[in-house]
Amino acid sequence: MSAARLSVVTAVAVVAALAAVSGCSEKTDAKASDAIQVTATDDSCKVSKTSFPAGHVKFAFENKGSKVNELYVYAPGDKIVTERENIGPGTKADISAELKAGDYEVTCKPGMKGDGLRTKVSATGAGAPKKNDPRLDTAVAEYRKWAQSEADATIPKVKVFTDAVIKGDVEGAKAAFAPSRTGWESTEPIAESFGDIDPKTDTREDGLEPGQKWTGWHKLEKSLWVTKSISADDKALAAQLLTDLTGWQKRVGTAEITPTSMANGAKELLDEVATGKVTGEEDRYSHTDLSDFKANVGGAQKAYELLKPVASQNNPELAKELDKQFTAINTLLDKYRTGATFVSYDTVNAAQRKELSDGVNALAEPLSKLAAAVAK
Repeated sequence: MSAARLSVVTAVAVVAALAAVSGCSEKTDAKASDAIQVTATDDSCKVSKTSFPAGHVKFAFENKGSKVNELYVYAPGDKIVTERENIGPGTKADISAELKAGDYEVTCKPGMKGDGLRTKVSATGAGAPKKNDPRLDTAVAEYRKWAQSEADATIPKVKVFTDAVIKGDVEGAKAAFAPSRTGWESTEPIAESFGDIDPKTDTREDGLEPGQKWTGWHKLEKSLWVTKSISADDKALAAQLLTDLTGWQKRVGTAEITPTSMANGAKELLDEVATGKVTGEEDRYSHTDLSDFKANVGGAQKAYELLKPVASQNNPELAKELDKQFTAINTLLDKYRTGATFVSYDTVNAAQRKELSDGVNALAEPLSKLAAAVAK
């Protein structure tokens, strides 16, 4: 689920907690001379340049407001080119993107709600990003193939879940709920690039926008675990969920993917873990958060492994640290395995959740530098 639909209070608390653990805000590697400075407050979003050369573009974001914020770069039609969520008050973040010549909108979202504060910008020039290292072209091709395979494998699992709901089989639907989500969770940055799908499939009740009908996984999750009954409306929502996700499966292959978007997406997946899974808010009724947690980490690791040949050459110390932290977080997660799945998250105590949060934080910090490493 997009953090844009998180409880803002919780998101702020989590970011603050993680900052406290690390003892500092995220460092910025962007040089003042070549990065586009984006300075956000709770009611403003100032962009230092509204016209810049196409190609590899760096955004140096600083949140001077009191709310957690996020940055989006939209192509026409609100197609997400790149994004960074969960940028806490008083912190900075670097975001890299490959932009072809054309018009875009840079958007800050104080509180991570609504359409945000938008500035129109233009990328000018030949429009062709610098020629990639062939190894990065291979990485993008392999990542696209992998994302499609994840989507293809997801639909049958979703159908098991939705069929059970439609049959009124509460226990069968409960058993199929977590497996139906893993492919989505592992590829969520791509799924979210199609902005119309995520709100229909993966929104939590407290993340609804005014006038938005609650649909998707979490509405059905509440029926299964809280009301413990399946209504006629739930059956219709299950059918719609399968339709929506089949649409996602068909569109995955058309997603615009670049090496930097892969790297930024890996970081976004860790943000998802920090703000939704570690807190136990994402799957608050079923308590299957650790299954989503593992899928998010797995998706981030897949992107990293494909980019590693270039990243390890450009920044060997970073690659060494990422190898270490991915091993650590996977080892930690394995402590909670019960066969093919994980323990119910409501059995994970506060100290254990703190240990998981520390592990995510330790991985997220070096992962935030991956995009810069592959863009050198």
